[in-house]
Amino acid sequence: MTAAQLSEQFEVSTRTILRDIDALIDADVPVIAERGRYGGISLIPGADLDVNRLTGTESDVLSLVGVDLKRARQLGLEAATRSAAQKLSSRRRLPLPRHSAPALPLSEVVAIDASGWFASDDTHDFADLVAELRAGRRLLIDYRSSGEQAVREYVVDPHGLFSRGGRWYLIADVDGAPRMFATTRLVRWQSLNEQRRIRSDANLAEAADSLVRTLEGRDDVIIVALLDAGSMDLAKRILGSRLLGAETSDDPDRVRIEVGYSEIGGVRQLLQFADHIEILAPAQARKLAGELAAQMATKHQSKPQGGLSVSEG
Repeated sequence: MTAAQLSEQFEVSTRTILRDIDALIDADVPVIAERGRYGGISLIPGADLDVNRLTGTESDVLSLVGVDLKRARQLGLEAATRSAAQKLSSRRRLPLPRHSAPALPLSEVVAIDASGWFASDDTHDFADLVAELRAGRRLLIDYRSSGEQAVREYVVDPHGLFSRGGRWYLIADVDGAPRMFATTRLVRWQSLNEQRRIRSDANLAEAADSLVRTLEGRDDVIIVALLDAGSMDLAKRILGSRLLGAETSDDPDRVRIEVGYSEIGGVRQLLQFADHIEILAPAQARKLAGELAAQMATKHQSKPQGGLSVSEG
């Protein structure tokens, strides 16, 4: 490739490319640069690029997000990810054993998308936050809890960022206990001139795993319902680990299911199954479902607010 092509690809000046090439040559990377009309920059033919030449940042980003450019971009690590991916792709493939049928590359037969279904395009940029986290300082954050309008202020000792189901969360200690903060509701943050105060053996992955298990394991209320058998696939997808069990009922067209929630208000999630579900127990959940359904029916019997008219037919 020419220096001009490389400068366009990496969005830097030609002078920067030439300076980087000199640095690579000084580091014994098998790169050659030839001037002239038919010249260019290339690896020495047959040379194999040693992956040990990955920078520390490139190694970190590969272990964290692989070559997922979307997540890397959110973390401010896109350049390192592109660089690492290019180094990996330039490695020479080992020859197949004799008499072996040629195998297609994994990249041609496997595709992975870590984003959640029907999730909005999360364009949040956490590069500044990542820089603060790596400095190991306490944070002052303004956060809005789910379902609330008011914003509260917290002084937190951050463990780091955690990604699950296509969403990002800040894992941080509040008064010594780990909490999970959704970054979409993190209004603002400010670094404090104090080192974070967490146990020396504290681990981000372990703290996140403990919070997830606690959240998914809260089954304070078990709701029993009858669900149309044809809706079971949808229920498994929507309810996930909340679906504790399913068995046949006296009606061959309906399945008896058990769903776990941390509070009785969780029954609202089941209303999306509309007339395909009937809540049986506990009585408080059945009563709440009836009240909510009645409220919905009342709202939809009246004319829409705001002066909108609805045409018939």
